[in-house]
Amino acid sequence: MTRIGVVLRPELAPEDLVDAARAADRAGVDEVWLWEDCFYSGGLSAAALVLANTEHVSVGIGVLPTPMRNVAATAMEIATVARVHPGRLRVGLGHGVQSWMGQIGARVQSPLTLLTEQMTALTALLAGESVTVQGRYVSLDNVQLNWPPLQPPPLLVGATGPKTLALSGRTGVGTILTSETSPDQVRTAIEHIDGGPDHEIVVYVAAVTDSDAALSNLQRWIDAGATTVVLEPPADRADPTTLFTHAAAMTAQVNSQ
Repeated sequence: MTRIGVVLRPELAPEDLVDAARAADRAGVDEVWLWEDCFYSGGLSAAALVLANTEHVSVGIGVLPTPMRNVAATAMEIATVARVHPGRLRVGLGHGVQSWMGQIGARVQSPLTLLTEQMTALTALLAGESVTVQGRYVSLDNVQLNWPPLQPPPLLVGATGPKTLALSGRTGVGTILTSETSPDQVRTAIEHIDGGPDHEIVVYVAAVTDSDAALSNLQRWIDAGATTVVLEPPADRADPTTLFTHAAAMTAQVNSQ
């Protein structure tokens, strides 16, 4: 099934997030997406707000910057949200914007190594395993969640370059591609990912106007291999309310074909 989602941009104030999420739920949007930019709302706390105030809509986080958190803390937070809202959360992780990571003292020499170690450890922790590892960046000594999720949420990787795309195919169940990704670039990315037929491909697509959300336009990314297309309004139009009805209608259209 192809999903059509809508971004709730970080420029949307936390106090406005709940109303926007409820509007998406009422409109029948399949999935809303959040991402964690410095220094806006926290990705997981925003996801918890959305899920607690809606009944049907799912949430995708794309992405959480791995350098910002210890992997044990990330696992605890994800597990808490996933236990309360099973089956309604997907979480993406990525390198983070390197200038921001430097700004907070979290920039690492090898972002690829950090992401690999965190994805491996996080997958095991959310599966309820006891994890002992001594890596370059991740060090855990017999760490096991007391409250692992009953249904571990899918973990995806935000990726652009070939090495990170390949990492996503090895360690994630899906890959998140930015709104700068053309349909041809989606096809190329899938070749680098090599994640198999069940690997999810999430693509953000810029929606400057409502007409940009026309199905004939989005079908280009779907035909290229996208399994989820996420409509992304511009930063100066952070309120995506007018896109909700379009997204819900297109989801029905795409999956009736």
